[in-house]
Amino acid sequence: MGGLSASAAFREHLRRLCLGEFPCGVGSWNRSRFKLRKRKPGGNAVQREEEAGTAQHQEIETPNEESPQTLMEFVSSQDSPWALPPDCSPEDQHLRELAVQSPQLIRDNFIFLFYRSLRIVDRGVNEVDEHLLKFHNLEELVLSANQISKINSAHLPRTLKVLELCGNEIVGLQDLCSHPPPKLQHLGLGYNRLLGSSEDKYLTADFWPNLLSLDLSFNNFTDLLGIVAKLDTLQQLRMLVLQGNPLVLMPGYRGFVIDSLPKLCILDDRNISPDEKHKFHGLSSKPDLIVNKAQLVVSVGKIKGVPNPIKPEELESSPEFPLITYSYYVTYEFVERENAEDTNSAEIHQNQTVAIPSPGSPPENDDQGGSALPDASSPLKTEPPANRANKHLTIRKSWAETMDCNHRKEHITGDLVELKAFLMAGTTITVVEEKGDKQKKKKESPIELRSDPPFLRSLGSGNVNLESLLTGDQLVAVVCDFGILITEETTQPSSPKEKDSKKSKDKNKKTKTEGESPTNQKTTVAAKGKGKNKESPEVKEFQEIQPVPLTVEFQVQLIQWTATSDAQYQ
Repeated sequence: MGGLSASAAFREHLRRLCLGEFPCGVGSWNRSRFKLRKRKPGGNAVQREEEAGTAQHQEIETPNEESPQTLMEFVSSQDSPWALPPDCSPEDQHLRELAVQSPQLIRDNFIFLFYRSLRIVDRGVNEVDEHLLKFHNLEELVLSANQISKINSAHLPRTLKVLELCGNEIVGLQDLCSHPPPKLQHLGLGYNRLLGSSEDKYLTADFWPNLLSLDLSFNNFTDLLGIVAKLDTLQQLRMLVLQGNPLVLMPGYRGFVIDSLPKLCILDDRNISPDEKHKFHGLSSKPDLIVNKAQLVVSVGKIKGVPNPIKPEELESSPEFPLITYSYYVTYEFVERENAEDTNSAEIHQNQTVAIPSPGSPPENDDQGGSALPDASSPLKTEPPANRANKHLTIRKSWAETMDCNHRKEHITGDLVELKAFLMAGTTITVVEEKGDKQKKKKESPIELRSDPPFLRSLGSGNVNLESLLTGDQLVAVVCDFGILITEETTQPSSPKEKDSKKSKDKNKKTKTEGESPTNQKTTVAAKGKGKNKESPEVKEFQEIQPVPLTVEFQVQLIQWTATSDAQYQ
């Protein structure tokens, strides 16, 4: 499929405005107010369309003409069937109103002089062609969300003050900087494919002497010292956006930029306060403290909503051995190349993806009858990971209504590009149940029993979005909700044995009540009388055992310096 030039996209846009059709232009609806002049063959597209419409109306009986006020209402009212689409600009609306009031003005030359702001967004444009030079008064050009990979700056009007190229496929700035518009005040290059030090050399006053605002968000700049040195030459720069680049993950990023560019007023859409400038004063004179590493702390808190895996009757009638044990832990992923430090004894499975069965699915046994997921002491079955990452496990916990993992791990990585990709994708949190056999110790056991490898089952799994750490947030704290776990007790009816046991208990309770003293009997009757409007015991019992959803507390903190003094404790 071929591409589309910017000028061709503009022509398509003009056709959408219908400048030569009712209620715009000249026709039977307003012929008496305008004299049609004969024109030479050819002419521009708007003229030909207008004259063709007029000739068509001359062949039929002319209806009553509309008043100028009515025609203006047709083009200005939002409820009108001739209203403009919502993505049109105020200039488009003004042009249509002119096409009603003075249709004879709507010619190519007039249109090229009319537009001062031109927005061509998400139209599949892949070329900025020389026809844009016809816009002699153009000051703002927005070409966001297209497919532009390079721009010949010689095709840009010299009058431009705003150039927005966000969301394209630009990989280099050399062509853009060959003949840059000299009056440009804003340059938007966010969400492109610019790579680091090979491109920051074009971000100097030699190319952009009047630049006030620069958006470089969500590219792949990694050299903080290098890019700040180039931006320091832009004496007019007041607003800078670098969020989404790997370099923003460095602890000293914001402080170093603020102290190095003292004239900057806004960084990453946040105002720079005098107090913030004071706290980071002097950091720019200590570039040796700026290292290309990121530090994050992952914490896993309480697990709630896991049903008790052992029924009370099983505890009463359990054999001496083997005894079934249950333990629970949480897994999460982090980037592959890292240094992890913590005080816990959690395992790290490097470069491996553990295949935990989904909730409700039986585990797949291996050839020896063991679990598809052995514990940490057994070999792990792996599969090629989609995103290479380390899998981290919290300490195993025995069942309780609330299990506090109390997990805190510090992660340090120097591969900022990989870390950015990881944060964009998010991390997967999984709650795992481990079921195994545990033998009771006996003084003399003639038979040595062997325990099977434990069965692992995923109780719940989901993705946690971490992209906000790239846009200024220093903490992502969530409670992962995996819903209510369905157990056998909630899906299966009571067995005959359980029903007989319940009837026997109810009968014993009734006999005990009948044998009470008269005083106790009266009290019981009174209590029953008072409880007529209260809920039945069955409803009360259901409310007491109503399950709660499976939840896990999870948070990731990006370490950022809050003052120059923090750099001393790196």
